[in-house]
Amino acid sequence: MCGIVGYVGSGEPDSRPERVIMGGLARLEYRGYDSAGIALVGNDPDRVAIAKRAGKLERLSTAIAEHPLPPSTAAIGHTRWATHGAPTDANAHPHLAAGGRLALIHNGIIENHHRLRDELMAQGVDFLSDTDTEVAAHLLATYVDQGLGLADAMRAVATRLEGAFTLLAVDVREPRTVVGARRNSPLVVGLGDGENFLGSDVVAFIEHTRTALELGQDEVVEITPTSVVVTDASGAVVEREPYHVDWDAAAAEKGGFATFMDKEIHDQPTAVADTLRGRVDENGRLRLDEGLIDEYVLKSIDKIIVVACGTASYAGLVARYAIEHWTRIPVEVDLAHEFRYRDPVVNIKTLVVAISQSGETMDTIMAVRHAQQQGATVIGIVNTQGSTIAREADAVLYTRAGPEIAVASTKAFLAQITASYLLGIFLAELRGNKFPDEIAALLSELDAMPAKIQRVLDTAEPIRVVARSMADEHTVLFLGRHVGFPVALEGALKLKELAYIHAEGFAAGELKHGPIALVEQDKPVFVIVPSPHGPESLHAKVLSNVQEVRARGARTLVIAVEGDEEAARHADEIFYVPDAPVLMTPLLSVIPLQIFAHELASAKGFDVDQPRNLAKSVTVE
Repeated sequence: MCGIVGYVGSGEPDSRPERVIMGGLARLEYRGYDSAGIALVGNDPDRVAIAKRAGKLERLSTAIAEHPLPPSTAAIGHTRWATHGAPTDANAHPHLAAGGRLALIHNGIIENHHRLRDELMAQGVDFLSDTDTEVAAHLLATYVDQGLGLADAMRAVATRLEGAFTLLAVDVREPRTVVGARRNSPLVVGLGDGENFLGSDVVAFIEHTRTALELGQDEVVEITPTSVVVTDASGAVVEREPYHVDWDAAAAEKGGFATFMDKEIHDQPTAVADTLRGRVDENGRLRLDEGLIDEYVLKSIDKIIVVACGTASYAGLVARYAIEHWTRIPVEVDLAHEFRYRDPVVNIKTLVVAISQSGETMDTIMAVRHAQQQGATVIGIVNTQGSTIAREADAVLYTRAGPEIAVASTKAFLAQITASYLLGIFLAELRGNKFPDEIAALLSELDAMPAKIQRVLDTAEPIRVVARSMADEHTVLFLGRHVGFPVALEGALKLKELAYIHAEGFAAGELKHGPIALVEQDKPVFVIVPSPHGPESLHAKVLSNVQEVRARGARTLVIAVEGDEEAARHADEIFYVPDAPVLMTPLLSVIPLQIFAHELASAKGFDVDQPRNLAKSVTVE
């Protein structure tokens, strides 16, 4: 979850390492903002220069302005999402060891830290923090003191640690070296000219280079100004091919919007269009980005299980309706952190679809590994090239949404739904469930969605006005049916994430079985009404639900398709979206709910990009 960045340059000690690290931390702060710190190696042969502060990055920036750091040749930096130990100055990273000659930062959880701490304390080591990370720093120092170089010492440390971790370290005795290691946690190398970079995400160094190198499981990397050496757990050198990042630093900036979330909401037409672009080959077949799965295997699939967490799981719930309808294969949707513990029925005829924006969601990674151990075929739907899920899955579909900096997901959600639709269409054609003209019609309908999404954005001012007027509300309910149900769940989640108020999403038909007891006078209730051009009974039944809550005094805020005059008659407030095939309407109906949550939270004075207690990429179980 934490953000980490490392840098080494070839010039004389100067301020560039500090600037690179602080700039990288600013772009990585979405990964954690409980505290931040930086360590630099320069001319001092005895001690690493360090600054760290609890709170957001601006507190660290202020401290450095008041007490400037010395020139340096190499540096590491960290922005923290607290797991072990409260967010305090002492618990902030980097952590020092070897009398201050060595500094280390960490993302993840070291599960055997208690045992290692006892071992080190028995050797006379004093601990200054409550973190699991400080154990790794002192353990690294013991191996360095035994005469090992920093890379060899890091490899030795990695063999002693249990859990998930990315570690970066610097040592004043190797002033032009940064060493990193990873297990079940992301780490990527940025390749420069006379300088090299490390980061938990390419966004950390995208301003300086767009050439990157991914690390595999249990690998150690040593960067100097002119070299990058990757080794496996045994110390053998591993050759890895670099890749080009197809977006630039501007994509990770706000672009004139007040918040990253608002920008990313407005990025959604492009995110969907880019996810669709170039997907069909000359034979009309879907192109997977990476990996090959024999067609015989896909034709033999008799069950699909989607594994995901949070917003991605709601994308999976939307996908279930479409994939089942198009392929006639039963689809289950599992929260990834529950999947392997329920002893799921998985075999060689099961297709597991793992959805994750980062591709580094630890719960989803572990679900993927469990599924593969049972013989299942795995397709990853991820947004990050070269991520763990992308590498470990049998095939991958990239969502091409570009960087998503706001913690609350928006454009990644729409891109995940779009990629899932593509997968469903591909399977339907491959298995003969749809004729070529039907496939062409579905793809044409998808191609029309970016323009319709843009229309929703262009007509969104009414939802913004209503949201700003509701800043004092304490509870909001969301109702949906069919594909509108996961949209209701996502709308409630966005409001909880950003505005810190009680919000619940319900299947509208379930209302009369209990949740209607929550409805009282003036209670705001959002209802996602399906198109009257879809199954007639579905539209009528949801309007009945609108009337049920309105009869009990609720304030009904209805999302309906343009021209639905009947829905308007039952709404206190109505927000229209363009008409579309029923299965594709979530790409439109969720957008007013995203905007509503953004505006209401902003009206309450909250930071919508960095909501409390949350981090963007959950890389621990």
